[in-house]
Parts: sequence; C-alpha cells; structure tokens
Amino acid sequence: MTAVTNLAGASNYVLQEAISGYSDEAYTNARKLSGTGIIGSNDQIDVKTETFMGQIRWNKPLNPTINVASLTDSTDGTTTSYTTDFLKYIKTVRTHGAEKVNMQEVVTQIDGLAKIGRDFGETKAQDEHNAILAVLKGVAISEALNGAATGSGATGLGGQTFDNDPTDERYGFYVDLGAASLVTDADTANIGAQRANGFLNAVGMAYKDYEPNYMYLITSPEVFASLRSANLVDADRVVDGSVEFNTIFQGKFRLLQTRATQGMSTAELTKINTGAGVDIVGTKTSFIVHPGAIAMRALSVPLPTEIERDAAAYQGGGTTEIWYRWGYVLAPAGYDWAGADNAFPSDAAYKYAVEDGTPVALTGVTTIADATGTWIRKFSSALSLGILPVFHS
Repeated sequence: MTAVTNLAGASNYVLQEAISGYSDEAYTNARKLSGTGIIGSNDQIDVKTETFMGQIRWNKPLNPTINVASLTDSTDGTTTSYTTDFLKYIKTVRTHGAEKVNMQEVVTQIDGLAKIGRDFGETKAQDEHNAILAVLKGVAISEALNGAATGSGATGLGGQTFDNDPTDERYGFYVDLGAASLVTDADTANIGAQRANGFLNAVGMAYKDYEPNYMYLITSPEVFASLRSANLVDADRVVDGSVEFNTIFQGKFRLLQTRATQGMSTAELTKINTGAGVDIVGTKTSFIVHPGAIAMRALSVPLPTEIERDAAAYQGGGTTEIWYRWGYVLAPAGYDWAGADNAFPSDAAYKYAVEDGTPVALTGVTTIADATGTWIRKFSSALSLGILPVFHS
C-alpha cells in the first residue's frame, strides 16, 4: 500500500493503512571508548566548584641536594627545595531533546517520545565516546605542536626516542614510526611477533624503564585484521570487570576495537609540519593508553529530565517536548586545560589550538610558532603521562 509521509505532525514516521508493530533497528555506531579501562577517577576533581573550571594540586617530585658532612668546613649545608603545582580542568554539559505532536498517536498508534526515552542510554554513551576521542586527539595535537612545531617557544625535537630526556618538552610525547605500518607485511625475514615490532618499540621509547605492565591499544579494524593475519592475537582473553578483551603479546596490550577515526586530517598534519621542528611522517594515528589515563566525573545537573507541554499548539491538539541533560569532567592525567574558561566546551573545543590566548581550530592558526594545544603538559616528566599517540602509515 502507499505510504503516508506528508502529515506535518507525523512527518518522521512511515505509515500504512494496515498498521503493524514498530521494531527497533540495532545501533551500529563505532565501538565506544566510554566505560573502558582507559577511563578512571580522580578524587581531587571537585564537580561543585562555582565556575566552569576546577583545579587539581599536587606536590612535585624533589630534586634533592645531597651534602657531604665535614668536620673541618663550617659552611652551612644547602637545603633541598620543594614545590607544588596545579592544573585546571573544565566542565561540560550536554542536552538532548525531542518533540511530539500529541495527536499523532491517533494515527501512528505509538508514543512518539518512547523511542527517545528508551534509547537515551545509547545517546549518552555515544556522546561520552565522542568527547573522549576528542580529548585523545586534543592531547595528540598538543604534543605534536611540542615536537614538530614550536609551541613551547623553542624548536621541537620530534617525538620520543630510546635516549631522549623525558623532562624536555621540546620532545612531544608521541612516537612517529614514519612510513612503517604498525603491522608490517610478512616475508621470509619478517614473521610472527617481528611484524608488530612497532608496538613494542613505541612503548619502549615512550616509557623507557617505567614501562607499565599492560596498556590499552585503540585499534582500527584494519590494524586488528593485520594482527589476526599475523597470528598475534592471544588465544586467551582478559576479563576486566564485565568486559572481555582480545590481547596481544600475552596480555601486554588489551585491544579496544573501534572504527572511529583516531588520526588528524591531512590539513591538520600539514599545518603542524609547517613548524620549525621535526616533521611527522606517519599519516595514521593509533593510541596506546595507560589504564585510567583520563579521569571522568559526572556532574549533578539541575532538572536532568524535563517535560514541557504546549496545550494550544496544533489547534489545541497540543505538543510535548522532553529534554535530557547530563554533564561531566574529562581530565587527561598530567594536562592543564588552556582553552576557553567561560563556556562549556564542545567536542571540537577539546582539540583546538590556542594562539595568542585565543582558542581556534588547528587549521585556523595563523602562525604555528605562536600556538599551543588546549591541553598543556604540566607533569614534569613525560614518563608520568598516560596517552601515547603513535603515528604510522
């Protein structure tokens, strides 16, 4: 029968004269990062501060001065200095709403808002995933500006190596594998675990002698297929809470599989490489992430669910709106928020650059030498950081 789709008050439904029950199409969005082991908590995050911002304080590691006692030299010994530091975090609030024409239920036989309420959990989880991915990209941009551009005020020296000083911010906290793939093609001299040497080298370069026992690898379907073809995916899975993970290298890397785009665009990489530092050659990005590297705290939002009715609309038939509101803080370990402090950030704002104190999209930066990321590294040593971007081909 001919479908009726031209009713103004029910234009979002396909109707037929003989009504059958509606079923729900399954969601096939990219696998989500929210709720995984890369998300942790931080008790120092206070969600009840009066502004958009909050601060975390900590004692910095000592750089002790050791004196040698003397029985003949009466000069005073040199004392050891100690200091504290702080970083800022930012709150965000998100909303999601829908409207129904009350009388549409007469012809559709379903409650138009039931679908919205039923799927709110999916909507909220997708928003959190998008925000987490944006934070990861924002950290990658910040570190790329350190190593490939001149965002720290001195010529960048590239990414991490086995020998660099982890306290030198001219080295970005990333590893550039250049033209090499994360999983290289097999040949007679390149088989088994050798094909994925890039993973192990990246972690070794970044964390040196502070390498964690295990990490999470956010992997695309392409990389996962390469790992599987190389027979590197472990037979036994790791169970973390209620989540079961594929792993490689006897559990060294827990695989978070998602088709969500992790890398920067060609325009963004080109902009970064106009700096005076060491150019980034790898065009794709994968993230190796420390457990709990991003702290997340939910906000208590006034009126998290609100319904508004307009009885007079549609000649007295009326309309009903329902709105959901939620909020959270995302704080990558060791990074200070340098973006706007007078508004809730969008996902795009999480990955802005900052030029002359003004947050702007990376591709909109005028002079890359004057730009930093919106996430500024505050930990004194890169070995304390938890998000490692790996650039590869």
